[in-house]
Amino acid sequence: MSAQPSGAHPVAVGGIRDRLCDAAAAVITSEGWARVTMARLADEVGVSRQTVYNEIGTKNDLAEAIVLRELDRFLAGVVRSFDENPTDLVQAIRDSARRVLKYAQNNALLHAVVSATHGADTELLPLLTTHAESLLVAAKMVVGERLAGYQIDLPEDRLEASIDMVVRLVLSHVMQPSGDPATTGEDIAWVAARVLG
Repeated sequence: MSAQPSGAHPVAVGGIRDRLCDAAAAVITSEGWARVTMARLADEVGVSRQTVYNEIGTKNDLAEAIVLRELDRFLAGVVRSFDENPTDLVQAIRDSARRVLKYAQNNALLHAVVSATHGADTELLPLLTTHAESLLVAAKMVVGERLAGYQIDLPEDRLEASIDMVVRLVLSHVMQPSGDPATTGEDIAWVAARVLG
């Protein structure tokens, strides 16, 4: 299941595109977004600069590819948690939140992105705000699809509001953790249980 909005470049698994994203992520985490150039990526991966442009496009396209690839990785854990708990919605939410927060805890790329939101890398900040809404939409879409398999006694508009609330709650803890993943996952599940009934 892909989290990519329509019109986004496909993120190939393996191959040159993935290697370019890996190289860019390594530069972002060690030196910042401003130090990422297409020429540097070409050197790191051992391809021509034209190949980088053909595979990725612009630097903004590169940022989008990296962000979407990372989102896919986060959401794979969400899908797995729901698949492992087909009859227990609260447990699925608990496991999802815990998995996402545990993955985020040691994610160097995410830490670089979070530091950008606090002024450490001002060039990356506009890219984050540009893609924030599409990331939220993709996350809510995946959760909404998974919830379809559960019996939830809420009108459609209240269900959508509940999904929005739970997704935003998890993302806020991704950006600013307040405790360990297991405890926070438990707290989020408690809130979700009261909202979803």
